[in-house]
Amino acid sequence: MSDDDPPSDAARPADRASADVDPLLRLENLRAGYGETRVLDGVDMTVPRGEIVALVGRNGVGKTTTLRSIMGEVRPTDGRVTYAGEDVTTLGPVETVRRGIGFVPEERRVFPGLTVEENLTVGSYGGGDAANRRSIEDVFDAFENLDRRRDSRGTDLSGGEQQMLAVGRALVAGADLLLLDEPTEGLAPLIVERVADIVREANADGVTVLLVEQNVAAALDLADRVYVLDGGRIVYEGTPEELRADESVMDRYLGVGV
Repeated sequence: MSDDDPPSDAARPADRASADVDPLLRLENLRAGYGETRVLDGVDMTVPRGEIVALVGRNGVGKTTTLRSIMGEVRPTDGRVTYAGEDVTTLGPVETVRRGIGFVPEERRVFPGLTVEENLTVGSYGGGDAANRRSIEDVFDAFENLDRRRDSRGTDLSGGEQQMLAVGRALVAGADLLLLDEPTEGLAPLIVERVADIVREANADGVTVLLVEQNVAAALDLADRVYVLDGGRIVYEGTPEELRADESVMDRYLGVGV
């Protein structure tokens, strides 16, 4: 932005995107939607390797569409998605997963008729580079609840256990980048804390995370940086501390105080 450009309509710290020379994920002027309905209207953001990045905003502003566009479930109409230096904009979901991007959707998509161990076994096929994959036993070591229920079917798991299974399935597939869509939705507070711990543990093991979360407080507690999405555009970028301190943005775009 030049000195002559008008200021943004939202307070925003200096643009960190330009400072990320080699991010793991970069979205540039991304536009996407459904049929004639445009949802994303020029999204620009970066996810640096090794960080947890949160994308927050009110319902219906395009957060889930952003994740689905990255995965190739929604085909962008303009712009570019770059992952690990490769343009993956036109790849479908299968090839995107093979590149090392794991997606845990809000509905989790656990196979209801398969056991926990069978769900993880299915997840280990067709994923990313074998060198990046966690073993099924690694997942059981990390998620004690799943270890105790390895022979239980998906339909018999609690919401929290299904969320752990969905994350574990992405990890055995070799995800270097984990996309999480509303991971705490509908969970009890104690389970929310456990899911947050799981995300932190995966990140500590080298997994980069892009988190979409309606629970703003939970997202800010987890994230290294945060983007606010409104009307299909990024209107704010900063650290969680900066966003918490910016009451005008919190009120205007999120409708909460943290």
